[in-house]
Amino acid sequence: MLTPLGRLDKYVASENIFNRQMVARSLLDTLKAVNEDERDCITVLERVGRLADDSEPTVRAELMEQVPHIAIFCQENRPSIPFAFSKYLLPIVVRYLADQNNQVRKTSQAALLVLLEQELIERGDIETLVCPVLVDLTAPDSNDDVKTEAMAIICKMAPMVGKDITERLFLPRFCEMCCDCRMFHVRKVCAANFGDICSVVGGDATEELLLPRFFQLCSDNVWGVRKACAECFMTVSSSTSQEVRRTKLSSLFISLISDPSRWVRQAAFQSLGQFISTFASPNSVGHYFREGEVGECYCVHPQNSTEEKPRNPETTDLSLRANTENYSQRQGEDMPPSSLSEPVEESPSVSPQDSIPEQELYNSFHFWRMPIAEMDLDIELLQHGESCQQESPSPSHGKTKASAPVLDRKQLEELIENLEPHIDDPDVKAQVEVLTAALRATTMDSHLEDAFLEPRDSKGGHHHDNPFGVKGYRVVMFDRGSSWCISHGDDSELSDSSFSPEDEKKSKHQDVIPQALLDQYLSMTDPSRAQTVDMEIAKHCAYSLPGVAMTLGRQNWHCLRDTYETLASDMQWKVRRTLAFSIHELALILGDQLTAADLVPIFNSFLKDLDEVRVGVLKHLYDFLKLLHQETRRKYLYQLQEFLVTDNSRNWRFRSELAEQLVLLLELYSGQDVYDYLRPLSFSLCTDRVSSVRWTSYKLVSEIIRKVASCQVLLADFLSELVDKFCHSHKWSGRQAFTFVCQLVIEDDCVSLEQFSEHLLAPLLQLASDPVANVRVLLAKTIRQSLMEREYFLHSANSHQEALEQTLVALQMDLDKDVKYFASVHPGSTRISEDAMSTTSSTY
Repeated sequence: MLTPLGRLDKYVASENIFNRQMVARSLLDTLKAVNEDERDCITVLERVGRLADDSEPTVRAELMEQVPHIAIFCQENRPSIPFAFSKYLLPIVVRYLADQNNQVRKTSQAALLVLLEQELIERGDIETLVCPVLVDLTAPDSNDDVKTEAMAIICKMAPMVGKDITERLFLPRFCEMCCDCRMFHVRKVCAANFGDICSVVGGDATEELLLPRFFQLCSDNVWGVRKACAECFMTVSSSTSQEVRRTKLSSLFISLISDPSRWVRQAAFQSLGQFISTFASPNSVGHYFREGEVGECYCVHPQNSTEEKPRNPETTDLSLRANTENYSQRQGEDMPPSSLSEPVEESPSVSPQDSIPEQELYNSFHFWRMPIAEMDLDIELLQHGESCQQESPSPSHGKTKASAPVLDRKQLEELIENLEPHIDDPDVKAQVEVLTAALRATTMDSHLEDAFLEPRDSKGGHHHDNPFGVKGYRVVMFDRGSSWCISHGDDSELSDSSFSPEDEKKSKHQDVIPQALLDQYLSMTDPSRAQTVDMEIAKHCAYSLPGVAMTLGRQNWHCLRDTYETLASDMQWKVRRTLAFSIHELALILGDQLTAADLVPIFNSFLKDLDEVRVGVLKHLYDFLKLLHQETRRKYLYQLQEFLVTDNSRNWRFRSELAEQLVLLLELYSGQDVYDYLRPLSFSLCTDRVSSVRWTSYKLVSEIIRKVASCQVLLADFLSELVDKFCHSHKWSGRQAFTFVCQLVIEDDCVSLEQFSEHLLAPLLQLASDPVANVRVLLAKTIRQSLMEREYFLHSANSHQEALEQTLVALQMDLDKDVKYFASVHPGSTRISEDAMSTTSSTY
């Protein structure tokens, strides 16, 4: 018989731990019980302070779990309990951030984030009570675990507290923690959240204070830190200017792609497409990635347009925004795959800063660090190349002559020496081969460069620019008229050139992004990448392709065409599925001409693919077909029925999606085409085994009726077939379907009431004598909720009024109580969608 306060006082001092846990768990209920008395509320909150000093960690953790709920209650009852939260609860939350018990600390951190998200902490309290404590917890002499956790909280708080507080209170400590030499865990936390901090503080602070730290983290000795940098690279890039992005970040990203650690390279390649998307011009504002289903990528366009506007030099450089939180499954340092695990603490990282002078840090050399084939130079070939040069001199020779490599022999030897201790790693070995080839290239004199590094056609014309530029170089050999080339790349295949060097150059050249980034992106389809980087690298390439295509623009589609075709024929169905889900967005980017030439054949191949791929095409069938010309679009009418055939007959969601798309497709075709091709599909779907498919199909049928209503002949034929197939069906589900369609036709005004009365009313009223109660129930609903709501049927001069009233009276006298109820009473619900499932059969 104790009062709420009496129970609280009795058990808060109990020696039984479970009693004190119960007190903590019931604090909110106690507050609600004494809410009307302010003094009692204050008393309860004071008892919270006693619980906060409990020696048992489970009691303190239980108390902290209740704090957000109590804070919300205090906020809602602020007049009764003024300043209760900031005085009694917030100090406990802040104190627990440094608690010795891990569970208590974790609970307090979660509670603090919830309180910030719900905006339950005053801004003044954040600045004076919370932030100073967190900064102190990250001091150099702080406990290692506490320091790491506090830094993680600071990074998560930054977007919530805004630029001012972050820049004044958090940024100096964050920059300091990025250089923490003792704790790589702290550096990893900073690296993982670097992009968020950059987004909060803005471009100026990012370029002035954060970028130097980011360069250091990208060359960290621990591969996990470098991997975290690769994962947040796109966000960091979005906070910088185009100039910094092009001159500094590009070369830095190339170093991550060439990292000795496979996991760093894997993360870098996964972020490559996103990083490229940040090079989009300012007039691309509003385009961003949005995650849907697995493998689905949207590219949202402002005003549904891809037309480029004149560039405004004063426009803020806003780039693509990406929601890539679930883009890839990250692999942490604790659990890398055992067969390929790497040391957690120290792994060598070749950093541009370590061996390259500052003035040469961002030159073109770093754009071509890819494996180059080793070859023994044949003297005869050299002489042949010289003779070709002498016989057919090129007037443009002086302009296209290869420039000398930027790095000298000594610097290349130092790079090779740093990597040789890890030569057992096949990936490191490949990089050593790259540098060895570059070292060999530095020894070539000018006539060797002319003969081998600059391909010529039969007339001696030069077709390639500086081999040490951003595109890398090609070692080319000539053999009596036929050219054989070994191009840079991991596979380094010897292949016969099927087109002229001019065409080859044109197919790869563009000036929107650094060419090295595009070359690396295009290399993601190389089979060797799957072995040395990531088995799913092709899927990541396919996922980001719309963003890359939008960044390059339709004028540079030739750079991506071959890659897209390679991905479309990939052996992995997940790769093709990813393309299928985004092909409509790519069509929007490319325009109708390129779509018809390059995307339509691939679209056709997807139509015949596995269901897992076809569903991507089907889900956006309307979006793709509406971009095609009318003549091309009509050809797909013949193929729509193929969607009814699936690999698995139980895949009912496939058929449901088809019904939804057919509703949208009605506006793209004429009434005659709809009648000829979509009518059979709609009737077939209306008899599906799954009720969800049938329900969507009823909407399809009603919309077809609306489409053909303007042509009396088509309307009469369609409704006549509808009556024969469904109203006179031997199955009760067919007769019920007819009633559903009639109700939809009335409620959505698909035809005029005169047309409805002429073709559908009489067959509908005949169902009043149907032997199945479910059919009569739905008929009663349709008459009462739809027909009798229209003044047209209530007018005494209407010839159908008497038939309606007689049918309604008969239903009111029905033996089934549900039929009698719906015929006699007007239910609160007037929409068929709310009653549909109550009268349909089971799912199967």
